[in-house]
Amino acid sequence: MNTENLVTMANQIGEYFVAYADRREGEREIANHLRKFWEPRMRRALFAHIDSQKDSGLDEIVRSAVLGHRKELEPAARAPA
Repeated sequence: MNTENLVTMANQIGEYFVAYADRREGEREIANHLRKFWEPRMRRALFAHIDSQKDSGLDEIVRSAVLGHRKELEPAARAPA
């Protein structure tokens, strides 16, 4: 999974929602978009990148949205087979 592409895509999503007058609503919508349209491995890779990089390359609103809604965005652990 190319992390640079994930960061670019997340920032593009953020560019749309940053225009919302209510910042919290914009962050909520960013998180909702990622939850609905990004598969779990994409979200896992984004969190791994954020956790391992001091400067993740994410725009501030995207970083805030992702970290502020982490519990609902983190995919559930896989059940043992």
